[in-house]
Amino acid sequence: MRILKSIVIAFSIYSKIPVPQFEWKEEDMKYMLCFFPWVGIVIGVCIYFWRELSVRLEIGESCYTLIGVAIPLLVTGGFHVDGFMDTMDALHSYQPKEKKLEILKDSHIGAFAAIMLVLYGLIYIGAFSEIREKHLLKIVCAGFVLARCLCGISVVSFPPAKKSGLLYLFAGSAQKTNVKVLLYGQGAVCMGYMLWQSLYAGIIVIAAALVTFVYYYYRCKKEFGGFTGDTAGYFILICEGSMMVAAAILNILT
Repeated sequence: MRILKSIVIAFSIYSKIPVPQFEWKEEDMKYMLCFFPWVGIVIGVCIYFWRELSVRLEIGESCYTLIGVAIPLLVTGGFHVDGFMDTMDALHSYQPKEKKLEILKDSHIGAFAAIMLVLYGLIYIGAFSEIREKHLLKIVCAGFVLARCLCGISVVSFPPAKKSGLLYLFAGSAQKTNVKVLLYGQGAVCMGYMLWQSLYAGIIVIAAALVTFVYYYYRCKKEFGGFTGDTAGYFILICEGSMMVAAAILNILT
């Protein structure tokens, strides 16, 4: 029952998929992060079947692309986009660490948040439109799972920037050793699937995700002194975006 509650909490927080509601207890959240990647599975499956449906119904490329790009937002409710925008405002403020952490907590949207989100969206849409090969699409769909595996690992492994907020609560409540093992296991299975689809393409897309992971660690450690729930959302978007761009470049070059 505790595992089932952890699954429900994970989908309740990280998606807009309707789930049963109940009072959360600390013991129910110990393994919640283990099921964070499962939201990525839902996104990947939805995108893949949307591609299959668009082919069968001969849906135009523009409609396919725009709805395909919208699927992650529809599934998650844009939960990670908020963190991306707050992080972009903080990074582009060029203020001391303490001030940047205050900006992360500010609910108002700054100019740089809007500018960088539009820029990200244009690049993401352009990259998504170039992925036509079925094996590349399957690799990209698996990338939504890999991004969440890496994000979950960062939550239980990287130092928090502050001792408050959802990320600190989840990290503190988690059975870190067991959660790490399960997330590493899911990540390995995910990467194995990507390599099985195409060794060369899988290596390139996985490398893009891992480089982003390393960049995320050093950038946030330098800029904020640690990690927050907002930076975790920021990582999800840049990781998904980097894998999408890598796959698009591969499609163009081959």
